[in-house]
This record gives sequence, C-alpha cells and structure tokens, in this order.
Amino acid sequence: MADKPAIVLVHGFWGGAAHWGRVIIELHKRGFNSLHAVEIPLTSLVDDAARTRKMVQQIEGPVVLVGHSYGGAVITEAGNLSNVAGLVYIAAFAPDAGESAGRISEETPPAGMANLASDSDGYLWIKQDKFHESFAQDLPPDEALVMAVTQKAPLASTFGDTVTTPAWRAKPSWYQLSTADRMIHPDNERRMAQRMNARRIVELDASHASLASRPGAVTDLIQEAAGV
Repeated sequence: MADKPAIVLVHGFWGGAAHWGRVIIELHKRGFNSLHAVEIPLTSLVDDAARTRKMVQQIEGPVVLVGHSYGGAVITEAGNLSNVAGLVYIAAFAPDAGESAGRISEETPPAGMANLASDSDGYLWIKQDKFHESFAQDLPPDEALVMAVTQKAPLASTFGDTVTTPAWRAKPSWYQLSTADRMIHPDNERRMAQRMNARRIVELDASHASLASRPGAVTDLIQEAAGV
C-alpha cells in the first residue's frame, strides 16, 4: 500500500541479504510492497554505509532502515539521510560517535568470539563446525550448516571502524534484543538499546539469528516502527 514506508534491510557480518528471507516474506504478507535488502561488501564501515546510502537515495518517500548485527553500525552511520524516518536494530550494534563494533565487543565479550578465525587475506570467519552453536543455535542444524558454508566474512579491520555521527541520536529508534545471543553479548545489546532511548525494546529468547528464528516477532517491531 502507498501509505506504508519503504523498508531497507541491512545484513551484518557472516551473512548476506538473503538472511532476511523470512522477514521479507512476512513483511510482504503484511502489505509492505517497497522492500529492499542491501548487499553490503563488508570491507569497511565507510564502504558499507556508502552502499546503503546509495540504495536509500534511490527511494522516493520515507524509509525505515533495519540493521542486523553489524548492520546496526551501518544504519547508525548511514541513517541521517532526510528521508530516513526510523531505525530498527535487530540484535545489532548501535555504536556512539567514535565507537566501533570491536570496542563494544571487548567491553563484554560474547561466547562466540572464541570461535572466530582469520585467514591469510585478512577476512574473519566463524569456524564452520562452530557456526550453529555460535550464531544460530535455535535453528535446525541443516539450516545453520547452509549459513555456515555460505557465510560472508568481513575484513577483520572493519571491527575497528568507528561511527562519526550516530543517526540514533536524531532519529526514532527501536531495538530487538536476543537474550541467548552468543555473537553480541546480551548485556551489550541492552546497554545500547537503553542508551539510544529506544521507543520500544523487545527481548526475545533467541540466538543472534533472530531474523531467521523469530521472523514474526522481528516483523512486528519493524511494522511498529513503520507506524502502520
């Protein structure tokens, strides 16, 4: 329907735009017809925010930006565009000015950090045999296996990239917290959600992959942010 804003979905580390598949289907069922999922390169926050801005700038009318995991840092950096009406964080980083995803993780390290491994080209992977328990323990093992094999690794240096002007300080924001998250510590998620003064904080008994394991509840929050 024309009165619904466009939804732009931004994936995080160790996945691509297809991670949003179940949320996309649910949003479409609820009448959201302007749906977009950015495929960001995961090479730097500058690159990833630039790619996201380009997509948002192609859209006429209001946009709700939704970020999962590191995608939260991306929407924080890219979300100050005039047509961005709101920000939704799904088990996501929401750095402040001068803050990075790596710094936030170091404050309260999540269990899954022990299962990361870098390669000779500087990319950081979740070990395939540890992906299920680290990223998606509430999904069936076969589904987690596909995620593990098709994961999109970031350049490790991206963890240290800092936000300049956080959009959540100027835009209305919503936050979904995963209480069983092993990739971003739930305490860090709660702190970031409270710091941004989120209009609603939804806590789900879910893994880091809540966008896949709890698409209905995630879509509920996006729909609330969209104001419909």
